[in-house]
Amino acid sequence: MKTLDIQLIETAIVIGIYIISYFVTINLINNVLKNTHLQRGRRKMIVKAINLLNLLGAIIFISAIWGLKQSEIAIFASTILTALGIAFFAQWSLLSNITSSIILFFNHPLKIGDCIEVLDKDYPFSGEISDLTYFFVHLKTQKGEIITIPNSLILQKSISIIEKNTYS
Repeated sequence: MKTLDIQLIETAIVIGIYIISYFVTINLINNVLKNTHLQRGRRKMIVKAINLLNLLGAIIFISAIWGLKQSEIAIFASTILTALGIAFFAQWSLLSNITSSIILFFNHPLKIGDCIEVLDKDYPFSGEISDLTYFFVHLKTQKGEIITIPNSLILQKSISIIEKNTYS
């Protein structure tokens, strides 16, 4: 067999393993975390984080298959870690929204389904939290509009929880 054929087969195997691990991870984590009575929103964030790590692992394996040297992979990984380190200190970057989502996940009382009001002097608004992502909190207003708020802004503004969701 040619080297190209072997690389294609190995890449297909890695992609297949990634796809299988994606679905196994979702089922396994949801089943384990349901027993711990974690809220649905928290389970969803854990699944997203673990699948992101699985994706990074698959990308590293594929890049190794296609000939990237270990030093090049190490440089790439250190670049990503450096960018995340800078994000911990950045105030207005997209990376600060990712680190803010981690802080919101572990230390903030906001959950999917809670009705909140953002206490802004110029433009106060309220709504139900419909989704928490790596970058944004999605609020659904009473009019049915979806408002996206950067995670870093949630940490900077005062938030009033109007109605706590206790069943998810």
